[in-house]
Order: sequence, then structure tokens, then C-alpha cells
Amino acid sequence: MLSESLFFSALLFTIGVVGVLTRRNAIIVFMCIELMLNAVNLSFVAFAQVYGAAGQVFVFFVMTVAAAEAAVGLAIIIALFRHRQTVNLSNINILKG
Repeated sequence: MLSESLFFSALLFTIGVVGVLTRRNAIIVFMCIELMLNAVNLSFVAFAQVYGAAGQVFVFFVMTVAAAEAAVGLAIIIALFRHRQTVNLSNINILKG
């Protein structure tokens, strides 16, 4: 049971990393980051089944960080879209002004 959960968690994390590294759309990048956080949550729950309930406590902290990241990230995306009229990360250069 533990090895299957960890394999699935590693697979989800790998898909998230590939999505972050290859995609240029800001919304898809944030979705891939959320996928990586959920993969870590899955591994915490899998380890909690073996080593105790401490892993489930970490899941609540990761979910809190993920919710805050989603709220702030979407606010930034909306602000960039209003200013630049695009969410493509290759077209956005904030330092140029």
C-alpha cells in the first residue's frame, strides 16, 4: 500500500514539474504547482498510515499554504492580465515598465 501511494505521488509530482518547466501560461503553471502540492499531501498521508498521525497534521499546513498561494497567485494573474492583456509568461516582463 505504501509503495503504490508513493509511486502515484512521485508520478503526480513529476507531471507537475514537467508542466511548470514546459508551459508558458500562468494559469497552467499555477495548476501544476497545486498538483505538486497535492502530490506531497498524498505522500504525507501515506507515511501517516505507517508512522503515525503527524503526517496528517502537515497535510493541513500544506493545504493552508496552497489556498493562500492560489488566492495570491490568481490575484497577481488578474492584475497582470489587466495591465498586459495576456497571461503568457514569455510576454510579461515587469521590470521594463
